[in-house]
Amino acid sequence: MVCPYDLSRPGGVQGQGRGLVRALRALGHDAWLIAPDDAPLGWAGEDRYVAGRSLGLRANGSVAPLCVSAMGARRAVGVARARGAQVVHLHEPFAPVLGYGFWAAHRWPTVATFHRSGSDALMAIASPLARWARGRIDVCVAVSEAARDTAATMCGGTYEVLFNGVDLGRYAGVVPTPSDVPAVLFLGRHESRKGLEVLLDAFAQVTRPAVLWIAGTGADTARLRARHPESERVRWLGVVSDDEAASRLLGAAVLCAPSLGGESFGMVLVEAMAAGTAVVASDISGYRQVAAGHGTLVAPGDRGALAVALDRLLASPPDAGTLERARQHAAQWSMDGLAARYVDLYRRAMARRPPAARIARLS
Repeated sequence: MVCPYDLSRPGGVQGQGRGLVRALRALGHDAWLIAPDDAPLGWAGEDRYVAGRSLGLRANGSVAPLCVSAMGARRAVGVARARGAQVVHLHEPFAPVLGYGFWAAHRWPTVATFHRSGSDALMAIASPLARWARGRIDVCVAVSEAARDTAATMCGGTYEVLFNGVDLGRYAGVVPTPSDVPAVLFLGRHESRKGLEVLLDAFAQVTRPAVLWIAGTGADTARLRARHPESERVRWLGVVSDDEAASRLLGAAVLCAPSLGGESFGMVLVEAMAAGTAVVASDISGYRQVAAGHGTLVAPGDRGALAVALDRLLASPPDAGTLERARQHAAQWSMDGLAARYVDLYRRAMARRPPAARIARLS
């Protein structure tokens, strides 16, 4: 499995790559993840190979931590060959450049997962190349209808719409982070598209006793911290580990996802519902599809409406039955179930490229 984004940075695609590898290994498959990371180059445990370092590149209203080294792409192909990979799974296959060697070489049965929602001028320029590369992918998956439409516009073809998965067992035995007053949690990158500035301005209007926990980091961190410094009501947590993120989700009264757009799938909403935490989020397509009535949605960028929604939820929290129904709703996105679906797709990809054809391409 290949993830183009740096594993040492917060991000949904990185989480999906790590989670899928764990679930596949639990099913008895020899799965491992190739990605950029801050760790030393080479193997970092049995299930992770660090192929290079990342640079922050602006794309789709975000700053993506991508490996742009041709040597990194070469290392990725080399380790797959050395370890005897039977199938390759590329996340965001056209994101520079870690996965490029695989569809360029066309040596392995290949499954690709498209996560992105929304297009830009660069996508239009890259469309002819993407359409050629699309023909070298055996099975294409999109994490949502929005991601499918984006991929189909860019490079054509058909896509199986699955979902992003959540590890439902990650909260077992986790101690919730304590708080003297109800906590509102933001968990994501600090950049315009994620809407943190909107949340900070809205939270200043919230009248109920509460504290805002801000996890993550990004290009806007310094500027936003200067406007909204650390206080009893605003806590800047920095980058948190997976364990702390789980503890914070369990301890928070509300998970707030104020993104302004460009979200193909609301993974953080699924995680919050699985943890039994109430959700307030922007009314955008990726979040609307996931929430499905189990969260409060407000117009993106509307600070006043967001403040009102938070105040109301803090004043009248959802009862245990409402939160349990949200948990059951989130269970349909089980990572274990997703891994089993991908195993079927891996077999389909291998069936489409029989061994004789693969040997011919390798010779």
